[in-house]
Amino acid sequence: MSSRARNDAVLVGAVDVARAAAQEVAGSPDDVGEHLGTTAEAERLMSHHFAATMKGYHGWHWTVTLARVPRGKVATVCEIELLPGDDAILAPQWVPWSERLRPGDVRPGDTLPFRADDPRLEPGWTPTGDEELDSVAIDELALARARVLSPQGRDEAAERWYRGSRGPTAPGAVASASECLACGFLVPLQGPLGQLFGVCTNAWSPDDGKVVSLDHGCGAHSETDVEERPSDWPDRAPLIDEVVIEPVDPAATDEPAGDRAG
Repeated sequence: MSSRARNDAVLVGAVDVARAAAQEVAGSPDDVGEHLGTTAEAERLMSHHFAATMKGYHGWHWTVTLARVPRGKVATVCEIELLPGDDAILAPQWVPWSERLRPGDVRPGDTLPFRADDPRLEPGWTPTGDEELDSVAIDELALARARVLSPQGRDEAAERWYRGSRGPTAPGAVASASECLACGFLVPLQGPLGQLFGVCTNAWSPDDGKVVSLDHGCGAHSETDVEERPSDWPDRAPLIDEVVIEPVDPAATDEPAGDRAG
């Protein structure tokens, strides 16, 4: 930038023109604070900066860009902006919903938008045009789903399950004596996921109806046992009836008479 552009007297001296323009756009004239300086943008083009004094806009500033025609003595307003500075408070960067969504966020009644390019899925079956082959695929092989789990989707699910509360590192699994692999209540999954996971069917287990890793565990394992221990309830104190007198016939006892007399 030339020295002439930086020292343009007409534009440098048009502070009041720039301030009036900023106050006209601001919600209140008091929202435009002190003059912070100027920036030469090009020949006969300069920006004036004013502090933004509104609440919640710490570090922001008003920028009013002025210009003049060659040999002109009047500054013209080109643009007015409210811009953040280096220490300005900014809103977090917008993240698409697909990246913000977390397990458990979907509630009853919620419906997610369709994702045609979901990497967790892949085409389940493509019709061949042959009625006989297609009927076998639909009726016997159950390939009528438009999309099925892709290798990426399977790997993500396996990692999520294994590292979750029903994997081997859960507190209950660490404290258990046996793993789910040896439990009679475990129903293994089919396919590749069955090599590592199954479904618990024990009504007494906290994992009933949930997918668990084969090296998970709990205290309701079918083959575990504990030693019986006495009741935690204290023994009742004997009841003594001190009101009713029970008569005793000495003749009815088996003791000798001499013993009775003594």
